[in-house]
Amino acid sequence: MTADPPLVLDIDGTLTRPDGWGIDPRIFDPIREWEAPVVIATGKAFPYPVALCHFTGIPELVVAENGGVVYTGDDVFFTADREAAQAVTEEYRAAGYTLGWGTEDTVNRWRETEIAINLEQPIEPLREIAAKHGLEVIDTGYAYHVKDTTPTKGDGLETIADHVSFDLEAAVAVGDSINDVSSFDAVGRSFAVANADEMAKTAADEVLEATHADGTLAVLEQVRGTA
Repeated sequence: MTADPPLVLDIDGTLTRPDGWGIDPRIFDPIREWEAPVVIATGKAFPYPVALCHFTGIPELVVAENGGVVYTGDDVFFTADREAAQAVTEEYRAAGYTLGWGTEDTVNRWRETEIAINLEQPIEPLREIAAKHGLEVIDTGYAYHVKDTTPTKGDGLETIADHVSFDLEAAVAVGDSINDVSSFDAVGRSFAVANADEMAKTAADEVLEATHADGTLAVLEQVRGTA
């Protein structure tokens, strides 16, 4: 008897509408009906993927902040410390720059382990300051993320797989960015949507013809019942 394989899904660039912004509502029913664990692995702040799981109606299995926060449905694991990223933020601001999200900054308000900077802000001084604090800056195509060099989405997936008891080698991952490469490395089969960056495309087992949610929906149709 065939079954659905476990899924690992990025959000931005992967579950989004064709214009790249906002969740494509067509993904909700296929994900809710999936008969295997679905892990949301994202660079977004912890509350966002939890809310996505909640409103989709699936168990809350989450790798957030590029691996900095991992939620198994029972336990939350913090694998990085926000203090260094906050120090980078303060030094970046002192140099005359802003994070680019406005006064209230809901992009970072609930982050636990990293800081995200608007892509319109200069990256070179950000990289220099981050390096002084032993951190890295990754460009996901949606923001610059200042993060610890150690945690990855792939590490978070291993934690969830251990706690939920599913085989990562049987899992399928879909993503679009450099921060999805570790997810691709952790699973048995990986797909990059057509809008993915070159590092994601190189790391994926297959590059899709369709972009964003169209590509992801094509994968779900392709792999359903193949486990």
